[in-house]
Amino acid sequence: MPQLTEPHNMPPAPFTQDGLVMADSTLRQTVRVSVGGRHVRLRFSNAFGGAALPITKASVALPLGGAAGVGAIRAGTSRPVTFNGRPSVVVPVGAQMVSDPLGFDLAAGSNLTVTIYLADGQASNDITSHPGSRTTSYLLAGDHVGAGDLPGATPTDHWYFLSGVEVWSRRGTAAVAVLGDSLTDGRGSTTNGNDRWPDRLFDRLRSSPATANVAVLNQAAGGNRVLNDGLGPNVLARLDRDVLAQSGVAWLIVFEGVNDIGTAEATPTAQRKVAADLIAAYEQIIVRAHAQGIRVYGATLTPFGGNAMYDDPQGHRETARQTVNRWIRTAGRFDGVVDFDAATRDPADPRRLLAAFDTGDHLHLNPAGYKAMADAVPTGLFHHRPLPQGIGFN
Repeated sequence: MPQLTEPHNMPPAPFTQDGLVMADSTLRQTVRVSVGGRHVRLRFSNAFGGAALPITKASVALPLGGAAGVGAIRAGTSRPVTFNGRPSVVVPVGAQMVSDPLGFDLAAGSNLTVTIYLADGQASNDITSHPGSRTTSYLLAGDHVGAGDLPGATPTDHWYFLSGVEVWSRRGTAAVAVLGDSLTDGRGSTTNGNDRWPDRLFDRLRSSPATANVAVLNQAAGGNRVLNDGLGPNVLARLDRDVLAQSGVAWLIVFEGVNDIGTAEATPTAQRKVAADLIAAYEQIIVRAHAQGIRVYGATLTPFGGNAMYDDPQGHRETARQTVNRWIRTAGRFDGVVDFDAATRDPADPRRLLAAFDTGDHLHLNPAGYKAMADAVPTGLFHHRPLPQGIGFN
């Protein structure tokens, strides 16, 4: 999910100057793909840039040891990336550019290294990134796109500019996109561990021949909200870019709303309103996705009892959470339900996360909790079957 970069998430010094970012700089970052393929292409986003983004050159390679978050690449695997046959591209303000397809064998679930060089940098301090990468990237002055390693590079746990990796895969491959916040972006997961719940879900899916051709697209960001802008545009504003415009999406999981409840005033009136507005927004998401032939699954909101920011003594926010979850489970508007609440709550105190899953803030989950969430997703939701008649207009 592309985001406008906050000041504290900008590239570290000296790669951020006043009105200029990454001039004469190499950026190397690793991302994990889901399904594999024999051809690959990259998406670079300037959705939130304040100036054009000139990428001088780019390459892909396999990381040393196949690991995430490493600065070295496996010898002999680096390949140059082109754009309309040229080594460079300028991404206009607000736009994205897609590279040419490149013959490159990429195994399912593997990590890919993407290296870019910006000779002139981007002439703005408004840039596009994904701060919650939970993956280490590397910055080094000069052109080192083809270098086997980047000794002396500056590490940073953010992604910049790269917004997607697409593969040309076998017939029958399709994707499930996930709309979410920090619980899907992986706060509490392991840096360079790829153990967010969508990662663990993909691991489950590829272990079965019936679902091994399902790609998982994590379109989440910490602090994101359904109704109002927060960290990134609200879900209703970003749905077209982050879901409907993605290639090959057949299914959508909506797991978002806790930040809307948690930031609304803790009064009965405010919480009744935010619950009703969330339900109306879910209806909008369903209608818009159905129009594109995408099945939509609703995920219940997980507990936040005991969280210092969101839990209120009178329980008004908990009432709103229960109202929303009851609608997700019983209204019949979603094409299926994923009950994350049931999978993560403490049976002795259902307002709270199970202690074994709690990072300690009583909101975010640890890797064990994210595995429990992934295990709670019914894999039968992703079996290919004909769409119901009239799905595009209901």
